[in-house]
Amino acid sequence: MENMENVLMQKYEFGKMLGQGNFAKVYHARNLISGENIAVKVIDKEKVLKVGLIDQTKREISVMGMVKHPNIIQLYEVMATKTKIYFAMEYAKGGELFDKVAKGRLKEDVARKYFQQLICAVDFCHSRGVYHRDLKPENLLLDEYGNLKVTDFGLSVHASCTHLDGLLHTTCGTPAYVAPEVISRRGYDGAKSDIWSCGVVLFVLLTGQLPFKDSNIMQLYKKISKAEYKCPSSLPPDVRKLLKRILDPNPVTRISMNKIMENSWFNEGFDAKQMKNSLETDPPSCHADVIVKPLFDPKKPDFNKVSSFNAFDIISLSTGFDLSGLFVENDQKDEVKFTSLKPASDIISKMEQIATGLKMEIGKNKGGLLKFKKVCESGNTSLFIDVEIFEITTGFHMVEVKKSGGDAFEYRKILKNDIKPALGDIVFAWHGE
Repeated sequence: MENMENVLMQKYEFGKMLGQGNFAKVYHARNLISGENIAVKVIDKEKVLKVGLIDQTKREISVMGMVKHPNIIQLYEVMATKTKIYFAMEYAKGGELFDKVAKGRLKEDVARKYFQQLICAVDFCHSRGVYHRDLKPENLLLDEYGNLKVTDFGLSVHASCTHLDGLLHTTCGTPAYVAPEVISRRGYDGAKSDIWSCGVVLFVLLTGQLPFKDSNIMQLYKKISKAEYKCPSSLPPDVRKLLKRILDPNPVTRISMNKIMENSWFNEGFDAKQMKNSLETDPPSCHADVIVKPLFDPKKPDFNKVSSFNAFDIISLSTGFDLSGLFVENDQKDEVKFTSLKPASDIISKMEQIATGLKMEIGKNKGGLLKFKKVCESGNTSLFIDVEIFEITTGFHMVEVKKSGGDAFEYRKILKNDIKPALGDIVFAWHGE
């Protein structure tokens, strides 16, 4: 292993590397005390700090500590040195489910077994208020007995992170597996979006191919938004009906977890009582509680730090790739974007100045996110506006202004008559204009 002792913390002996990503590598290891085979995820702390993924790393640790389930990879211990962060985790000897699917579609009963275990794991996450947000075969592992294990909670989030409208607003995941409402950037229910991804996984297991695919990203998103896919005639009618209810582009009418678990095709060969007993009687592990040692040195918060961009945000920068038009008319949007060449501190100062002039309450500025509240003249409701600043490159920012709660008409009136005119030379260009 490069720049690393063969034994970590005098406890874990490292073996071969199992896989790697941009910020982390995963190794097979052995617990020298218990003799147990484990996996150790090694994260480059400097890279995580550099790209602003500290909070995401902490959230992954927190979430994994909440979801102890037979079909979820368990996190045993978290350690850190000056340069690395180490996750000691359950080892899945069978590798990725993706490798099995890459060889072709699975038999119906095998696909059903994996789908049952996936639904049980995700339903358990939801019962703990956790939404995975990146479910796909690459993030589903198999143990030595062929049991499915959900892994990679790097994009997961807790229900407490929802906005005032009760929805999540961060667009993330893998394009071919994300739900239409996630792409629309208008807020989404984390549970319903996970259900959609489970449906895509089921389709892949049964057919060996994706339901939505296109080399053109816009065409792909259009197919997803309309749920345009073709089921092979070889699939049984009851499977096709279930897929249709899961891959429903309307999250309101999309089938729920409870209804999936009541479905006759799903229940074939499924022992719900045995699953419940395994949760209640699972022998306590020697890693009963996740041990977390300090990861980062405490630093004074930087209130001018702004959010980082992901692939979805960069795609949406181009007017040609603005996907919101697929879901809402231009003059009815509850959010607008503009780019600016000004420093983040100038943008924040200007927005607070505008809010003060409008007699709005100013919330805390946290990581480039400003929150404003205005009590409407009727006195019955309040208007909530979020302003989030993203750094694209040094000295070039994109700012998103959106209504997070309250009357849409009042928001559009203030935006048109007060906010836009007052921004003046802060704006380099309005997105879409």
